[in-house]
Amino acid sequence: MGDRTLTTLEGRSAARPTPPPTPAPLVEGRPDRPAEHRTAWQRLRAPRHPRIWFEILLIAASYGVYSLIRNAVPEQKAQALRNADWIWRAEESLGLAFEKTVNHAVDSVSWLIVTMNYYYATLHFVVTIGVLVWLYRWHPGRYAAIRMVLFSTTAVALLGYYLYPLAPPRLMESQNFIDTVLVHQTWGSMASGDLKHMSNQYAAMPSMHIGWSLWCGLAVFALAKAPWARILGLLYPVATLVVIVATANHFWMDALGGILCLAFGIGLVCAWYGSPPHRLPRYVTAAPPAEAERPPPEAERPVAAAERPVAAAPAAGAVQAP
Repeated sequence: MGDRTLTTLEGRSAARPTPPPTPAPLVEGRPDRPAEHRTAWQRLRAPRHPRIWFEILLIAASYGVYSLIRNAVPEQKAQALRNADWIWRAEESLGLAFEKTVNHAVDSVSWLIVTMNYYYATLHFVVTIGVLVWLYRWHPGRYAAIRMVLFSTTAVALLGYYLYPLAPPRLMESQNFIDTVLVHQTWGSMASGDLKHMSNQYAAMPSMHIGWSLWCGLAVFALAKAPWARILGLLYPVATLVVIVATANHFWMDALGGILCLAFGIGLVCAWYGSPPHRLPRYVTAAPPAEAERPPPEAERPVAAAERPVAAAPAAGAVQAP
């Protein structure tokens, strides 16, 4: 009888299911690799949730450094004008020297050219900041990668300003281009009027108006869901190209330089993250706790008294083993 009772109790105890071990958190996008097994290199490249204070400081400091370096490039007027003449002759040889025709045609419509002057002066910054805010709010997992594209594009543009000084068409006195900001006395160009001493006038190649506007347009087109937003994303860089040509601030070949800079930025980020930015996860999960803070596995965790199994009471009439 006693042996039978002990066997029954042991069977009940053995039949009690043990909770499965808690699985380790997995790497985002890599379900076969736990987070704690990532190398330092993988952790550095992994998407992470942006922090608003860091982003504000980073953008402000980066733009300050960009402006400082851009304006510190020597204003090589003679070389810049020679390069502008070469660009103009190259476009004429291709049959695509249309900047002067567009410049004179749009300048004849006062309200249109004034609108373009303000477009050139403001939207370059307003739209870019707006897209950054939109990405931060609605696509935090992709924000850092897409922001890195913008920063890389701008950084390589600085190299172009140093190596290839270029005068904008409006400064080519021999070609009779119209400086629309001066003629219509609108605020707009950092290289015209009272603001010309605050900016390098011979840093037209590449055009960051095109580089930044195309960055904005591609980001909106790739990530927005509303069809009207995606259409506006495509139209924005096209409208910017018309504006920079009509106001005689850039040749269309400057726009090509901006596109090449953006292509460099996209390629660099794809190599860094191993994926196009828009294909990264939209949201990033919180980082797993450190090993020292992670609770011990179920098998090693001390069991509280309240959680310990209680032996079932013997049936009536059962004889306890001595």
